[in-house]
Amino acid sequence: MQKLLSLTALGLALSLGFSAHAAENTPAPTKQPSRMATCNKDAGEMKGDERQAFMKTCLSNKPATQQSKMKTCNADAAGKKGDERKAFMRECLKK
Repeated sequence: MQKLLSLTALGLALSLGFSAHAAENTPAPTKQPSRMATCNKDAGEMKGDERQAFMKTCLSNKPATQQSKMKTCNADAAGKKGDERKAFMRECLKK
């Protein structure tokens, strides 16, 4: 009877220790929903491949690459010509 009681106590102690250890190792919740909302707002009227590339960069939380910046700025500069386009692209690519 004493062995059964000892084994039960040991089993209980191990299971409590394991659950406490597992709780310590759970990752903190991410800010994915708020990041998604911010990226969606920043994407504005973008569509198709341009939007997909922007969202991927935005959600990965990495700085935009020069190529993705160029693609986004190029799309935003549609309709501009000459010096106006050059000035717009210069400012857009600095961001």
